[in-house]
Amino acid sequence: MADKDEQRGTVAQNRRARFDYFIDETLEAGIVLAGTEVKSLRSGRASITESYAGEQAGELFLVNAFIPEYQLAGRWLQHETKRPRKLLLKRREMGKLLIAIRREGVTIVPLSIYFNDRGIAKVRLGLARGKRMTDKRETQKERDWQRDKARLMRNRG
Repeated sequence: MADKDEQRGTVAQNRRARFDYFIDETLEAGIVLAGTEVKSLRSGRASITESYAGEQAGELFLVNAFIPEYQLAGRWLQHETKRPRKLLLKRREMGKLLIAIRREGVTIVPLSIYFNDRGIAKVRLGLARGKRMTDKRETQKERDWQRDKARLMRNRG
């Protein structure tokens, strides 16, 4: 799971990602944002449920992430809500991810957007393989059993 520092500054989470995908590996990336995007993120109204990371011209971009307009900014200072946002990674990590994307059945999904202890916006990315329907049923069954087990233990003692 995520560490406590990440949970404290979490702005947006993709809770559906672990249900729809097997997450093989996670890593942290920086994200290039405009000023009004940062202010809107700090208000905590972003959504990354339908987003993914894709390659454009040899670089990774966060595609389809929704960061709403900042209400207190003027009309001319606003940003596009679903524009592609560049992800900042080390060259070696970037190369590894680009090779992984080119393989069949592998995608990069954002798991969360958060502010680190220095106040910088970061994205937790997961290298993911898609689940089949039977895998999703198994995940649901395991989750239900864990919930029932916790309920039984709580009522017992």
